[in-house]
Amino acid sequence: MGRGIHFSAVDAVVDRAVGRTIVGANILIELDGELVYSRQAGYLDREALRPVAPRTLFRLASVTKPMVSVAALAMVEAGRLRLDDPVTRYLPDFQPRLADGSAPPITISQLMTHTSGLTYEVDNGNGKPACGGTGPSDFDLAENIRRIAALPLAFAPGTGWRYSVGIDVLGGIMEVADGRTLPEIVKARVTDPLGMPDTAFWPTDPDRLAVPYADGTPPIRMGDTQLVKDGDGFVLFWPGRAFDRTAFPSGGAGMIGTAEDFLVFLEAMRKGGAPLLSAASMPLLTEAHTVDLDPAPSGQGYSHGWSIYRDPSVQNVPCRPGTWAWGGIYGHQWYVDPATGLTIVIFTNTALEGCTGAFPKDVFQAVYAALGD
Repeated sequence: MGRGIHFSAVDAVVDRAVGRTIVGANILIELDGELVYSRQAGYLDREALRPVAPRTLFRLASVTKPMVSVAALAMVEAGRLRLDDPVTRYLPDFQPRLADGSAPPITISQLMTHTSGLTYEVDNGNGKPACGGTGPSDFDLAENIRRIAALPLAFAPGTGWRYSVGIDVLGGIMEVADGRTLPEIVKARVTDPLGMPDTAFWPTDPDRLAVPYADGTPPIRMGDTQLVKDGDGFVLFWPGRAFDRTAFPSGGAGMIGTAEDFLVFLEAMRKGGAPLLSAASMPLLTEAHTVDLDPAPSGQGYSHGWSIYRDPSVQNVPCRPGTWAWGGIYGHQWYVDPATGLTIVIFTNTALEGCTGAFPKDVFQAVYAALGD
């Protein structure tokens, strides 16, 4: 398919996984702006025997973060925000503390690069846990930010890196600075300008929304809430959040969309940012800004929107240095290799395998094998 490139190795990975470790998947690959691979496999709803089709909707989880981050950078360009602004300029009461009781200032840039000292440990034992965007919540965004502010900082801002709820706090800042809700901001600054009709904070067509499944052999259909093992811990999912209009808009994990829409977004970024950002802003996204803060050297760093493979050989991955990547814990992974002109979107409805399991890694390797690298 496309340019005479044969993706039989990718098909083989998909065929092995679907029905065994993955329920459904939509995989799209573009090379220099040309769609060279499109594969929909497995089920949107296994029990109803409804297959994944083009434009199937998925709960995006952390695939939300790049779009919210780009909306924030568009606000920086418009003069609504500055990256070195302290969070307290917009949220005066947001003053999480270190173990010694001090409350050091946190900047917007530190929220975006996950160097703020915040984490995804959202339960501080006071009976009012914060929400990381995938679990239950019966409170609004302002209350979630208050609960995040009550969590202890893991380190002084700017002295370490740890993946965090910082983009949820960023969403609250954006609402204050813009005067609109986060869904309105992202629609105006990202999805409408790019023509992404199916990407929003609620499903545009609930009938096309994929049923989520949890890891297993075969995977199990998620219940009203679902704990899924993640290393030594668990991730709590609340699939009903997608339909609950009272659930706060999570800037870190709350959006719903299609692989086709997200490919449009990534391609706009790969081609230089227009019409969302100027070329001057792109180094904030394309360069690692956490080089000296990697807690366990991985060859990766983090920009103001996603991770960057600085040295792919550390993880024995086939991409070029400077490749962008991230995922979503409901079962997604994506890659952009600017040096090769390659964009890969892998959306599944199986958590966590489609995000952190073998499946996306095997697809990634198979793509490069097909390209002859």
